[in-house]
Amino acid sequence: MPNQPLKFNYQAAQGKPENIRHPNGYCPFCDVEHLTHILARDHDRIWLMNKFRTLEETTQTVVIESSNHNGGPSIYPVYTNRKVFEFAFKCWHEMIVSNKYTSVIMYKNFGPLSGGSLRHPHFQIVGLDNYDVYQNVSIKNFTGVPVSDDGQRSITLSTDPIIGFVEINIAINGATQIDALADAVHVIVKYLLHDYMGGRLSSYNLFFYEIDGQFYCKIVPRFATSPYFVGYKISQVQDMPRLKEIAEEIQEKLSKTTI
Repeated sequence: MPNQPLKFNYQAAQGKPENIRHPNGYCPFCDVEHLTHILARDHDRIWLMNKFRTLEETTQTVVIESSNHNGGPSIYPVYTNRKVFEFAFKCWHEMIVSNKYTSVIMYKNFGPLSGGSLRHPHFQIVGLDNYDVYQNVSIKNFTGVPVSDDGQRSITLSTDPIIGFVEINIAINGATQIDALADAVHVIVKYLLHDYMGGRLSSYNLFFYEIDGQFYCKIVPRFATSPYFVGYKISQVQDMPRLKEIAEEIQEKLSKTTI
């Protein structure tokens, strides 16, 4: 049976804080003393239940990455960024192996067009009771123009993206390569925010998947969603010359980075 839409609980969303468009708004993730339903901690990294559980038939949790309200993968020192990813993967894995859910998703919002409401850096990990997300994606969504392959992780630009226009895929063979994935995200996100499209990008998403024993991170620059996708579920992709140009730009950034 095809997946049915997830049901959004409007009442549960009432009072949800927002400080992306209103930077002076209240930040619950800075107010650590009043956090509740904490599941795990590692220094200033905190995994807890989402207070505003807006999706029915799910378990919604949040990983607060840091006490730095303005932090993020492109800003953290390399060591800190690695620890953030290691902690998030550990929490994600714990929910997966619980076998309580049909599937467990992990993703990150950044910026006003990403679907998020809080600037404070965080991941979301959601257990879906009756929804198999892997009905909606396949391995072809993670293949395309090669960017880099150093034996620990490979990077491609999707030629068959989920939504488009540019989707950057990072693949690793297992949990021992999480640091390599984190380092690649660090470089690529910094490139997207400062160099891609002349530094005009304000938003992106990170999405994580486990397929056939491999872990994938899909980095998606976010803009206003194309009407082709909104109305017809038709994704678009940059032409091959532009994809190769972007691949070369990322290759250059990776080659100049010393970890």
